[in-house]
Amino acid sequence: MIFQEALQIGKTGENRIAQYFLRMGYFVLPIYEKVDDDHKGPVLFSSISGALVAPDMLVFKGRQTLWIEAKHKTAFTWHRKTEEWVTGINLHHYQQYLTIQNERPEWPIWLLFLHHDGTAKDTPPGKISPTGLFGNALSCLRENEHHRHSNYGTSGMVYWGVDTLKYLAPLCDLLTPKPKP
Repeated sequence: MIFQEALQIGKTGENRIAQYFLRMGYFVLPIYEKVDDDHKGPVLFSSISGALVAPDMLVFKGRQTLWIEAKHKTAFTWHRKTEEWVTGINLHHYQQYLTIQNERPEWPIWLLFLHHDGTAKDTPPGKISPTGLFGNALSCLRENEHHRHSNYGTSGMVYWGVDTLKYLAPLCDLLTPKPKP
């Protein structure tokens, strides 16, 4: 898959997750909208830490404010060693989100994973990956990493088991917009 195709799939997932929060009554500030086409994600600037990879959006309702990092994936990965479904993100980005979370713990960062069709290249025969919207707060995920792997991306990946993630919504709730009242 070329970069532009992957970018479009990611934007579609971010949009669906933003719509999910709008339907739940949240205000949504998308951080992923950028003017420059530099193939880099959103950045949060800090005089202490420099430029940090920023989560995709800030959502708030009442006194609750959350950072949301949205991931749109085909399916969970089957981890053969433990025989569990896992999903993950770039390790460098994860470490940047931890830095942001440590600076503003009152604004939790949630990692959300929209898993689409339930089939990945490593899916064993007879197994079907869970689909829908899954996620959890970074404060929980940092204490419950499934494993890390250095083979993917420039910095490696960090993974979580499906049991560590909260099931938030079925796939159908994210694919078809609900009519406005």
